[in-house]
Amino acid sequence: MQNFKQLAKNVINIEQQAITELLQYINDDFELACQLMYHCKGRVIVIGMGKSGHIGGKIAATLASTGTPAFFVHPGEASHGDLGMITSDDVVLTISNSGETVEVLAIIPVIKRIGAKLISMTGNADSTLAKLADTHICIKVSTEACPLGLAPTSSTTATLVMGDALAVALLNARGFTADDFALSHPGGSLGKRLLLRLEDIMHQEERIPVVADTAFIKDALVEMSLKGLGMTAVVNKNNVLTGLFTDGDLRRILDEEVNIHHDTIASVMTQKPRTAHADMLAAQALKVMEDNKINGLIVVNELNQPIGAMNMHDLLKSGVL
Repeated sequence: MQNFKQLAKNVINIEQQAITELLQYINDDFELACQLMYHCKGRVIVIGMGKSGHIGGKIAATLASTGTPAFFVHPGEASHGDLGMITSDDVVLTISNSGETVEVLAIIPVIKRIGAKLISMTGNADSTLAKLADTHICIKVSTEACPLGLAPTSSTTATLVMGDALAVALLNARGFTADDFALSHPGGSLGKRLLLRLEDIMHQEERIPVVADTAFIKDALVEMSLKGLGMTAVVNKNNVLTGLFTDGDLRRILDEEVNIHHDTIASVMTQKPRTAHADMLAAQALKVMEDNKINGLIVVNELNQPIGAMNMHDLLKSGVL
């Protein structure tokens, strides 16, 4: 019976070693490739055949989403019209483990004639593709994880990692920020976590739970029940926030000698509560709430007057949590 767990561990060990071996190839050629892509006035065009093509598609997507405009072109389609996508302002990144892939080599003369800069990524520095390129990034691995030495395994992993190294190096060089990343990921939780602000999700105007600091505790409980946020802001006569009363505070005062009909909310509220501003990112508000073990925030303006309120349920509904 095969020991599947051990076979899997062998694969991982071999591929880990392949990644470690890449460190020797982060050299002047890698630096030049980064410079060419950084100063590119057009797009980075990634080209590869077979498994290299699949990895190339992922590398192009990673570049595009991290500040380096890029797209993938299949070499077979390039020979039948798609070469028209490439201009002299572009940089072409060609991927071939052998460096002798016929479909890729067939379009190199045209790329050269167009005037685009050419970067090759191969496992053979003496290959035809490596010699034709303006700079060559080596991705040579000592052993494929496939016991037959045939299926691209370690080599494709190494290619993917080297692509990530290029993308992240360029990301940092460009000063690419989380907000920049969000602009290319507006859908799903990524965009929501990075772009959504409290003003987009907070309860406003009559939906804000608020009572005067002279109100009785029972009045605050009624307000909390009506607004359903598990809390109420407490304000003075100038509508300035003076405190907060929450479900947690209610549980606390149940053990005290408090008369909800005659004692004012000011006598039991939490003074100087944590607050937020309308332009705060929802993701930042989530961290504030998690760090302080609280379930809601009052949003205030520059005068410390309540203009909004939100809780964990609002973050959940918005997709941030």
